[in-house]
Amino acid sequence: MDAGNRITTFKDISPLQNLVEESSSTKRICNCEPISNYCEINGDAAVQGNSSTISIVSLRTGVAAGKISWTVKPYVRKENAAAMDLVKSWSVTLMGFVSCDLTRSVPAILFSLGGFSGNHFHDFSDLVIPLYITSKQFNGEVQFLVTDNRPWWITKFERILRKLSRYDIINIDREGKTHCYPRIIVGLKYHRELGIDRSKSGYQLSMKDFRQFLRRTYSLKRAKAIKTRDDAGKRPRLLIISRRRSRSFTNINKITRMAMSLGYNVVTIEPNISSGLASVAETVNSCDVLVGIHGAGLTNMVFLPDKAIVIQIVPLGCIDGLAREDFAEPAMEMKLRYLEYKIKAKESSLTSKYMVEHMVIKDPLSVHKKGWEAVRSTYLDKQNVKVDVRRFRGTLLKALRLLHH
Repeated sequence: MDAGNRITTFKDISPLQNLVEESSSTKRICNCEPISNYCEINGDAAVQGNSSTISIVSLRTGVAAGKISWTVKPYVRKENAAAMDLVKSWSVTLMGFVSCDLTRSVPAILFSLGGFSGNHFHDFSDLVIPLYITSKQFNGEVQFLVTDNRPWWITKFERILRKLSRYDIINIDREGKTHCYPRIIVGLKYHRELGIDRSKSGYQLSMKDFRQFLRRTYSLKRAKAIKTRDDAGKRPRLLIISRRRSRSFTNINKITRMAMSLGYNVVTIEPNISSGLASVAETVNSCDVLVGIHGAGLTNMVFLPDKAIVIQIVPLGCIDGLAREDFAEPAMEMKLRYLEYKIKAKESSLTSKYMVEHMVIKDPLSVHKKGWEAVRSTYLDKQNVKVDVRRFRGTLLKALRLLHH
């Protein structure tokens, strides 16, 4: 996970679940999953944005209004304090009756754009994919209520949002009026990093479905990567994801020349908000191989055609587990082919700062013992890569062989 945002522990289910289970009035309203706050309210609900309150209309006798309530932060990483500090709390309360200013005929989904939004990896893993999982069942007949609004985020993902909902997005924090819905979901369903568990989706969704959805949304032309055996004379396109501030290539020109000498057409991009997601999607979809150092830019593999190849360059620091969870496993779930290139100490810029015998170089696990912040600061925020082009040549040749079949 890029930008150093990790969940390091999973605590027991919170007392909130006990409250939900003990009350027959609220039984199974909220599912307290290990990683996400998710409440599905089937029945009349009133949303009051200026007080961050959701009132559930209960017709049961013996339930005192406002006596049964709990707090939800509608973002997936509930065990990550850094993320949750940036998410507004919402109160869900049982009431005898509510007064509605606006009554809607379609369900609503309320979710936060706080947390780690703005990091491309988290934009997809924490928000876009969970929103797809949660909303697809409604076929557009659902309204999105956004808390902790980030207007630039709405702009970035406008095409996706419009495909998932036919209704205007409401910045609910600014609403003084009470909006009433026949059903509301608070929070988003989350399965795993950049992935969908078909058995948990309830509607048999998969990453294949999600990627086809992206192709339709952005009118992407290519469904499958080149097969050089059948396309004689056609050169495969190789995309290098460059970074500017950290984990950047310091010899990208040499890498490009070497790749071209092997028969690749090489494209280089540095994705950012100003690039426009549609433009990035089109460029990525036009390529057969994507190369990048571990980081958020590799998230763009969601736009690659099937059977394309992802090459993750893993920097120094014993972050193999991180590389596997964030990109290797998701790539294979997306029906992409995955290769990995682990750099050696001499390829890391850290050797210009530390002696070869220093623990940072010799024993990265000793840094891990100091905690995630030390790992992030040392190996993710302050490391660049000078790829050994002779050694990396073997990885690109392997990719060519894979594209032949």
